[in-house]
Amino acid sequence: MDFTHDVIVIGGGAAGLTAAGGCALFGLEVALIEAGEMGGECLNNGCVPSKALITAARRAAEAREATRFGVTLQPPQVEWSGVHGHIRDAIAAIEHHDSQETFEGMGCEVIRARATLTGKHTVEAGGRRLAAPRIVIATGSRPFVPPIEGIDDVPYLTNENLWDVGDLPGHLVIIGGGVIGMEMAQAFRRLGSDVTVIEPDKPMGRDDPDNVAVVVGAMEEEGVRFVKGKAKKVSGTAGALSVEIDNGESVTGTHLLVAVGRTANTAGLGLETVGIDTARNGIVVDERRRTSVKSIYAIGDCRDGPRLTHVSGYEGSNVALEIVFGLPTKVDYTALPWCTYTSPEVAQIGLTEGEARAKHGDKVTVITKPFGDNERALTEGQEKGQAKIVFKGKKVVGASIVGKHAGELLLPYTQAITGKSSSFALGSAIIAYPTRSEITKAAAFDVWEPTVFGAIPKKWAAFLARMRRRFA
Repeated sequence: MDFTHDVIVIGGGAAGLTAAGGCALFGLEVALIEAGEMGGECLNNGCVPSKALITAARRAAEAREATRFGVTLQPPQVEWSGVHGHIRDAIAAIEHHDSQETFEGMGCEVIRARATLTGKHTVEAGGRRLAAPRIVIATGSRPFVPPIEGIDDVPYLTNENLWDVGDLPGHLVIIGGGVIGMEMAQAFRRLGSDVTVIEPDKPMGRDDPDNVAVVVGAMEEEGVRFVKGKAKKVSGTAGALSVEIDNGESVTGTHLLVAVGRTANTAGLGLETVGIDTARNGIVVDERRRTSVKSIYAIGDCRDGPRLTHVSGYEGSNVALEIVFGLPTKVDYTALPWCTYTSPEVAQIGLTEGEARAKHGDKVTVITKPFGDNERALTEGQEKGQAKIVFKGKKVVGASIVGKHAGELLLPYTQAITGKSSSFALGSAIIAYPTRSEITKAAAFDVWEPTVFGAIPKKWAAFLARMRRRFA
């Protein structure tokens, strides 16, 4: 076959950019195809705008605590246009990293068009026929909108158009208590909106329930209302929307946000034509991220698997290395971290307590360290939260943390879970004082304490003491 490129990458989000940039920097001829905005979901509709909004909301929340630490603040005055401006500024400050010019500078040919697979090695885009030995699909995902009665007849929001709201919502009704729903619920409440979250199960269902309870309690104290039930019908017009719930309740608000998960962007790619298998949650891949057509990879949110920006980058890097060097690179999610940026934050890596006990039974030990015992947290008045470290024997297999900057505490657990460090090393490390990372050392030391101060070490210490008295 007459190949036009070494690699064709379809999608200019976190996964595709990492794969395309990595291959190009090694000198391969890369075609990077993107029909929409460069940077994908994270930059334009996800991580960046949401964290910018959360930052503005946090500033408002701090100002509402009128007097604290002997310092009195004025009540906040939220200017929605200013919050919008901060979101736009955050995107603008980051978008050059993902720009067409940046990747052209790396050596990629960037094609701004829709792509369709026409064969195991061929793609049509922008009226051109491209061919390469390897193709990488990285088309991401979009918000999933469930088949609720009336949903197509009302002006609902998702994370894609939430940032276009012209005025601060008076009452934001959120269907879904996952990461997006919880983060946006607290942020908009702090900015001044009334907020109701409708969730049929437990909020943040994949996280440790003890830690989630801390967050839900904090959000309820701030005025977020949680309704347990499933939305079965929506009606109304802009500014007056009503949601009927299967528990018999009805909630009325000015705006409706649907945040119940995501679905893979695979329509129109020609997967059926080429013979690529799909499942309910996206393209089916193996551990190397190869599809059922082995010359075609699928990485990031478009494939069946975890949907996180750092996962997309990891998979993009793995696939680039495999294509460049020809060596298989299997994914390993034993130490997969994630974080929900509520206040307090919830961070998880590896197994939760429930998962560990289901897998390892009575071999599991759980050490819980309240932030209220940490002196940095106490001096800052941020003692709400805890670190729950899960051990199989003395090996770390998971960590569930809720508290300020919880996500920043995950790195040492990555090393311990993957065997690049140990619980003994964590427990004996020299940690700067006062820092929250002392929690890590304290938990790791606790699991070793019965051994360190056990019967054999005590007998040895007593023997040495007797010898010194005798011969000193």
